[in-house]
Amino acid sequence: MINSNPIGLFDSGIGGTSIWKEIHQLMPHENTIYLADSKNAPYGQKSKDEIIALSIKNTEYLLDQNAKIIVVACNTATTNAIKELRAKYDVPFIGIEPAIKPAANNSKTQTIGILATKGTLNSELFNKAAEQFQDTNIIEQVGYNLVKLIEDGEMHSEEMTSLLKTYLTPMIEANIDYLVLGCSHYPYLIPQIKEILPSHIKIIDSGEAVAKQTQKVLEEKIGLNTEQDNPSTIFYTNSNPKVLETILENKYTVLQKDF
Repeated sequence: MINSNPIGLFDSGIGGTSIWKEIHQLMPHENTIYLADSKNAPYGQKSKDEIIALSIKNTEYLLDQNAKIIVVACNTATTNAIKELRAKYDVPFIGIEPAIKPAANNSKTQTIGILATKGTLNSELFNKAAEQFQDTNIIEQVGYNLVKLIEDGEMHSEEMTSLLKTYLTPMIEANIDYLVLGCSHYPYLIPQIKEILPSHIKIIDSGEAVAKQTQKVLEEKIGLNTEQDNPSTIFYTNSNPKVLETILENKYTVLQKDF
């Protein structure tokens, strides 16, 4: 079954492009539409009700563009709103949440670190996942201000380096051997994180797993677009498009739109 309707993705900003890249790499023939809700970033500091309302707004915009599946490319939106989205709409939703399971199952020191937003770490979904690993010491750290710096184009600033050292040093001292990145913005910080962490500490994010799950659901329920050589790739932002264009290495046009 071939279905040429686009895959829709949304995030609180530009971070979910780390998920989009994995999806585009795995399924290069698929049309995609990406919403960067940067005007309302970061979601991690907002209330659950606010996050649900923003997620509904983004979903309805993507459905108006005939999205056949929606990837919630934001940990905070997934952990706070995906249950409500699935109850409200018939379209399949793919969520993204911190990859605690592979980290906990493979940890030799029985100690892992999670760097995520406040909204993710405080969510019911995250806490249910963490409860399954009682024998693992999970060190949680809110990445205060990291998303804002990325959205402001300050990814390589001295302030970013200082914050990362502040957040990661206690984890290193606690003997973690896995660091889980619990926000789709954070994979863009991996080069800097690697400069701080000892080389034996492995970094895990959810991008590849989300892409594989998206492909699986499309194959089983909706239909893939396997025959298009020049797929449509549309990026929308409701803020300054320059930062998103830079993250995409200026290979794609970013449309500024109020949604």
